Amino acid sequence: MPQLLLELLSEEIPARMQAQAARDLERMAREKLAEAGLLPEALTAFAGPRRLTLAAEGLPPAQPDRTEERKGPRVGAPDQAIDGFLRSTGLTRDQLTERDGVYFAVIARKGRPTGEIVAEMVEQIVRAFPWPKSMTSGDSKMRWVRPLRRILCTFDGEVVPFSVDGIPSGDLTQGHRFMGSRQVVRARTLEEYADGLAANFVVLDPKERKIRITEAARTLCFARNLELVEDEGLLDEVAGLTEWPVPILGDMDPAFLDLPPEVIRTSMRVHQRYFAVRDPETGKLAPHFIAVANIDATDGGKTIAEGNARVLTARLKDAQFFWENDKAPSADGTANFDRWLEKLKGVTFHAKLGTMYERVERISALAADVAKHVNVDQHMVGQAAHYAKADLASGMVGEFPELQGIMGGYYARVAGLPADVADAVRDHYKPAGPSDKAPTAPVTVALALADKLDTLVSFFVIKERPTGSRDPYALRRAALGIIRLALENRLRFGLRSLVLAAMRGLLKVKIDIGPAGPDQWVRSEIRLGDAVFAASDHRAGEEITAEYLRSIAAEHFDWVGQAEAEPLLEFFADRLKVLLRDEGKRHDLVDAVFALGDDDLVRIVARVEALDGFLKTEDGRNLLAGYKRAANILKAETRKNPKEAEGYGGPVDPALFAAPEEKALHAALESAAPRVATELEGEHFEAAMAALAGLRGPVDAFFDRVLVNADDAAVRQNRLRLLSQVQGAMGQVADFSQVAG
Repeated sequence: MPQLLLELLSEEIPARMQAQAARDLERMAREKLAEAGLLPEALTAFAGPRRLTLAAEGLPPAQPDRTEERKGPRVGAPDQAIDGFLRSTGLTRDQLTERDGVYFAVIARKGRPTGEIVAEMVEQIVRAFPWPKSMTSGDSKMRWVRPLRRILCTFDGEVVPFSVDGIPSGDLTQGHRFMGSRQVVRARTLEEYADGLAANFVVLDPKERKIRITEAARTLCFARNLELVEDEGLLDEVAGLTEWPVPILGDMDPAFLDLPPEVIRTSMRVHQRYFAVRDPETGKLAPHFIAVANIDATDGGKTIAEGNARVLTARLKDAQFFWENDKAPSADGTANFDRWLEKLKGVTFHAKLGTMYERVERISALAADVAKHVNVDQHMVGQAAHYAKADLASGMVGEFPELQGIMGGYYARVAGLPADVADAVRDHYKPAGPSDKAPTAPVTVALALADKLDTLVSFFVIKERPTGSRDPYALRRAALGIIRLALENRLRFGLRSLVLAAMRGLLKVKIDIGPAGPDQWVRSEIRLGDAVFAASDHRAGEEITAEYLRSIAAEHFDWVGQAEAEPLLEFFADRLKVLLRDEGKRHDLVDAVFALGDDDLVRIVARVEALDGFLKTEDGRNLLAGYKRAANILKAETRKNPKEAEGYGGPVDPALFAAPEEKALHAALESAAPRVATELEGEHFEAAMAALAGLRGPVDAFFDRVLVNADDAAVRQNRLRLLSQVQGAMGQVADFSQVAG
């Protein structure tokens, strides 16, 4: 079947946008083709430094003929309404059909040629393409990431004729800017297109560009007995910067190896897009680098390597200066950390949240609370918290912001701080993402938890919460970091209590003093964000201190603060669902366990895992069905008799049992309910589920042979109480009403 080939050639597309652009092009084309009733057998998109390419296989030459039925006005409707309907359909009145007193129009549409549909589709895609940033050029009003230069579009070996903003379609594209015997390439099929580009030094597929870079770089390293430092993120970037990637091995001054390796790698990676290399015997960095050129140089890349080495040398000399300067004590003998902390008093963390120094104070106070749960020395955690953010004011981090924390760890060692403190300063931002390992050292874990909790609570308090895909303060990542720290280190703490502790650190004291004189007054307020937690009036002359006001706030905060904490706890539940879903767990089970009010993350996950295993058994599935049936009956009876429903939670009267199945279920509940409670108390969740499983048979028998809605009101209520006890026994484990199925 015919093939569609589309290329949109422009000036350079930023590497960070290319992968998403290819996905967007494929998605938009698939949607537009589907709207037209055209379903390709295969659809592939490619992105490169200057071009977006789409190939669709197996499209039909034309749309299939279609018949559309449209409902019109009622028979006997005013002529105006009927005439308007006729105009919209292009039919006459005698062509309408009547059905149930309503006019219907049956419109036969002949399928249009696929080329016509493609022409319209491409223009719509170009004009609506969702670039994160775009621009116009010249007199054009059309926006594109960079000026659009050519459009290649062919179908079934023929050019699809159209024009977008003065740019005509054709079957021509361009090869490499500087290489190749001819830079203009003619192509009408994907094979011709890829071969023509390759002959003119353009590798179409980004996957192939990455393979070429990796294999050539490893070969260069092997020849010098070196080892490439793999970097997937950098590989993606350089593959997006080069159409004809050519790795080149360069040399640097070995004296720079005295710098921390993270400084060298950051300078190479972030500023120059170079790969680092190491000595395979020692595992340490070697005085070389791999740069990726976009041309085949006639001298084998020697000149390029020398030029890149000069640029890297300048960068590393700057880093060397900052490294030595940051380590040296100040002229007045003040320790560097103390000087840097003073500077943080003038650095705003957020307009509504104060300075970075105030944040350090909050984290220090919160870290002391966290330390109790991690079972680590509070003084050591406090010391680490006090110095954790100081390196933000250092020269090195000012030049290389990516090294915050890492440089703090180095400077802490230079300052003679304990190794555990230095490690905590270095690693307290971890885990920074799903691929980042969570710390396990107790001091580091306590500090990392306090840092992330302060971030989350602070922005939730000022209502800067994630919405949709927007999360400018990386709060989702912070919440997942806290969850991973707790789960991977098996930390037992109540999440609600730590959230409230973090909120207390954000309480602000505000004092207003009235005019001087005998009637002078003082009004104090304690605020959390925009919420007032305590307000008091005082006479002039009374001593009003922040400590006094905070003591007043504490009396009000715990019960008012619960409401402020709920949105954040729900946010944690959502993040936990994301984490467990990625591990194959059902999100509804997280809801079912969270509904019990438990906020111990380790215990919640253990409950979810036990519940997941239980519901996969036949006993679990059947008991869930019994629970749902009991819940539906109780709900229906509550709607019918709201006043009587108040008694459903009362004790069951065995004297009213009229069927052996009632007695059996009551006996099973009397046995299972306390066993379930005991096992849950000991956190033996599988055993608690096994105890619940004993209810399965009696519950099934009860529903098979007992009529709940008996004529005798007392018997009916007694049976409803029995069902309420089934709910209660199962409700100790989870809120089964939240479980799907």
